[in-house]
Amino acid sequence: MNKTLSLIAAAVVLAGCGSRTPGQQTQQQAAPQEQQAPLVSVITAARENVPQTSVYSSTVQANVINNIAPQSGGRIQKLNVEIGDYVAKGQVLAQMDRVQLDQAELKLRNDETELERVRTLLAQGGISQADFDQLELACKVSRTTYNNLLENTVLRSPVSGVVTARNYDRGDMYTMAQPIYTVQQITPVKVLVPISETDYTRVKKGDKVTLTADALPGKTFSGTVNRLYPTMDAATHTFNVEVLVQNSRRELRPGMYARVTVNFGDSRNITVPDTAVSKMQGAGTRSVFVVGDDGVATVKVVTLGRHFDGKYEILSGLEEGDRVVVKGNSSLKAGQSVRIG
Repeated sequence: MNKTLSLIAAAVVLAGCGSRTPGQQTQQQAAPQEQQAPLVSVITAARENVPQTSVYSSTVQANVINNIAPQSGGRIQKLNVEIGDYVAKGQVLAQMDRVQLDQAELKLRNDETELERVRTLLAQGGISQADFDQLELACKVSRTTYNNLLENTVLRSPVSGVVTARNYDRGDMYTMAQPIYTVQQITPVKVLVPISETDYTRVKKGDKVTLTADALPGKTFSGTVNRLYPTMDAATHTFNVEVLVQNSRRELRPGMYARVTVNFGDSRNITVPDTAVSKMQGAGTRSVFVVGDDGVATVKVVTLGRHFDGKYEILSGLEEGDRVVVKGNSSLKAGQSVRIG
């Protein structure tokens, strides 16, 4: 009995298979072919404003470095400041032996007194104009000598800044081997930024930049382009741009490692997600897959610009409206039909 039922069931199945229409058979044959077309995601290429920024590494420098020393050797009588002290412009830093200065001051006072005496005689006709002129010249020479000795005996800071070196002690003989003090102006500080020669025409005096220092995490400083160096480095093809940072709180110090962000403005170009860009095997070029109206993927070689926010700027190779594959392109081949999902 069981054997009879099995034969009847098999006959029903065969009858059902034989009753399929030609259209159903065509759909079954087409199904595997449709499954062979990979599923991809696409975006439509469009233009947007792309910030033209670049980050450069550099080192903070003092705006001015002054070595404080007299013109000639002598004994150091007094030292008024120490390393790390902040000094004002004109502040007395050191004083040398005053013997020559005191002698020059006495001679000047004597010459000035004599000049006033002969000035009266000149008015009364008691002395010739030539003799008066000679005494007046001698007085001017004495004044110049005194002022020069004063400047080289009482040493003042020519700028406001911080003392970064002291090479002598009180009572030492200054031997002209090293300066007595070194004073560095750190309000403002400057940074020399090596910018590519391709951007030479895009930088101008007065441009604003931002700066960060590894030693001061979380802080950003504003700077201004103060000077463009006129020559290029033949080895690196860069030129230096001097940036001034006001540094009013004196947080930045010479020698700190800094990163400078320069904004060259915005450009309006096509952008695509970085997942859409592939490196062509055997070449250094970059490419993307574009899906045409017929559903076929083709390869387009592109020129990349800046990378920002997970996107690439496309300088050439794409047109607005192109459907660019952004997902499913890892194993895609040129000329392959795709399904857009």
